[in-house]
Amino acid sequence: MRKALFALVFAAAAVALGWAIKVRLDARAAGGRATERGPTPVEVAPIEIGPIEDRRLFSGSLEAIAEFVVAPKVGGRIERILVDLADTVTRGQVVAELEDDEFQQAVKQAKAEVAVATANEEEAVSRLAIAERALDRQKGLRARGVSSDQEFDAAEAERLERTAALAVAKARVLRANAEYESAKIRLGYTRVRATWTDGKDERVVAYRVVDAGETVGPNAPLMSVVELDPINAVIYVTERDYAALRPGQTVELATDAWPGRTFPGTVARVAPVFRQSSRQARVEVSVKNPAGELRPGMFVTATATLGRATDATIVPLAALESRGGEIGVFVIDGATARWRVVEPRIRDGERVQITGDGLTGRVVTLGQQLLTDGSRISIPADVR
Repeated sequence: MRKALFALVFAAAAVALGWAIKVRLDARAAGGRATERGPTPVEVAPIEIGPIEDRRLFSGSLEAIAEFVVAPKVGGRIERILVDLADTVTRGQVVAELEDDEFQQAVKQAKAEVAVATANEEEAVSRLAIAERALDRQKGLRARGVSSDQEFDAAEAERLERTAALAVAKARVLRANAEYESAKIRLGYTRVRATWTDGKDERVVAYRVVDAGETVGPNAPLMSVVELDPINAVIYVTERDYAALRPGQTVELATDAWPGRTFPGTVARVAPVFRQSSRQARVEVSVKNPAGELRPGMFVTATATLGRATDATIVPLAALESRGGEIGVFVIDGATARWRVVEPRIRDGERVQITGDGLTGRVVTLGQQLLTDGSRISIPADVR
């Protein structure tokens, strides 16, 4: 029994020893094959030293720098519209006329009230003069002792009454004149004028909402006139780009309406707050538009330079590789590739500025996924 147990243990040990020898031989064979594998083919590009700009593209739309909504101050039926869509309007120009029959009649009536009030004033002046003469006679008679106190008091009261009546008549004249002037002003309101206060003296009709023959109320919009030179381009930026934009910064605009052309603009205003819904801030770019080629509502793209470096180390964007939470590139060192940790900075299209140590010569742009630090490489003859 003991001999059988010993034989079983010996057999198990022999099997385990044989398996260990097989595993080691397999590992050596695999290492030999790995060593025998040739260099990894890669594509490379030179590391450049030169200027680079951080150019960002934003989208937005054009808005008029100023808009004035023309509305009548009185209601009535529109008799004539004197301007139409896209017409040029001068400051203070009459753009519409309302029927004014009632207003003309109101002016005539107010004028008649002035005449009546003036006549009443003249009558009050005459009666006051008569009362003053009567009082003077009573004073003379009283001095000679032939007038009673009662007659003198009556003459004095009459003079005071006529003085008050004259004051009332003068006030009525003033009121009648005021109503007359008001009636003339309301009559003038039937000629609707475009009277904005700031900006240039000429604007353009952006839209109109009424036609001749319609009845409108006071302050009802008739049309809108806008100023087109300069014009505003409105874009929205995220927090990443917000700090780099400031008033006075140059921006280039492009629009599908004028392919192949760019329009220079300047950042005019940067909003101090962000929209809660989009977490973006409004930026207004002022663009000169003397020929009126840019119109409100057009879609535009704006290109702004947010950063610039003169003697930057520049590599293709494809050279960047992320490993273990770090970003780096493989620099060519003879027939091997060396891993260099870098920090990306300014990006311009497919080029990027990087900073780090040992960045000279060339970098791998294709095939770096197969490399480790010190890997052997081969470069095709057509890309050397």
